[in-house]
Amino acid sequence: MKFGKRLKQQIEETFPTWRDQFLCYKELKKLIKLISSALPIAAEPTKHGKAEAEFVYMLNNEIDKFNAFFMEQEEDFIIRHKELQQRIKRVMDKRSSNGSRTEYNDEMAKIRKDVVDFHGEMVLLENYSNINFTGLAKILKKYDKRTGGLLRLPFIQKVLKQPFFTTDLISNLVKECENTIDEVLFPIEEDREETKEQKGAIMVATEPVKGIFRNTVAALLTMEEIRRVSSTKDHFSLPPLNLSHSHLIHSFQLNSPIPIL
Repeated sequence: MKFGKRLKQQIEETFPTWRDQFLCYKELKKLIKLISSALPIAAEPTKHGKAEAEFVYMLNNEIDKFNAFFMEQEEDFIIRHKELQQRIKRVMDKRSSNGSRTEYNDEMAKIRKDVVDFHGEMVLLENYSNINFTGLAKILKKYDKRTGGLLRLPFIQKVLKQPFFTTDLISNLVKECENTIDEVLFPIEEDREETKEQKGAIMVATEPVKGIFRNTVAALLTMEEIRRVSSTKDHFSLPPLNLSHSHLIHSFQLNSPIPIL
C-alpha cells in the first residue's frame, strides 16, 4: 500500500478530533509538483528560491502543529495515568479491608475498560508520531528528487529533535499500562493455568470488539508495516517493530469477527 493511502486510512480510523492534526501530505505533493514543473533553477533562481521558501514554511507549520498536539496529549496522559493508578489503589485497598466483593468487581470492571481505552489512546499517539515522521521523510525525499534540492538531510536532522518525535515518555507509560493489565487487572490466579493468550482473549471478550481497541490493533500493525517496508529506508528510517509476540493482538485476531484492515 502506498504511503498516501495508508495515511488516509489512518486518518479515517482515528478519533474525529485528531483528523486535522496529521501531515497535509496531499497538499505538499501538489506543491512539489508545481515547483518541479516550473523553469529550471538556473533559469529562474529567484522564483525557485521563493517556491522553496514557501515549501519550507509549510513544513515548519506542520511541525509546529505536530508539536502542539503531541505535547497537549502527552500532558493529558500523564495526568490520566496518575488518576488511574490512584483509582486502582483505592479499589485494592477496599478489597484488602474486606469490602463488598460485588462492589469490587463492578469497580474493577470499570477500571479495566478505562485502562484498555487509555492504553489504546497512547498507542494511537505513538502511531501519530511514527506516521507523521515517515510522511515528512517521504515528502522531503520526493522534493529533493523532483527539484534537485538538498532539503532532506538538514530538515530531518531538525525533526529528530522535535517534541512530537520524542516518544520515550509515552512508550514508558504504555509499558506501565501493560504491566498494570497483566499484574493487577487480569492477574493469573494460582489455581488457574492461564496463558497470556488466554488472558488477552478474556480481555477482548469482556470489552466490545470495536472502537478504540480495534483502532489500537490497527495502529500497531501499521507501525510494524511502515517500519518494515519503506521506500525511504536509510539511516533516518525508524527501527523495526516486532509485534509477533503480542498476546493482545493475537487474541484480538482470534476473537474478533471484524477483519483488521
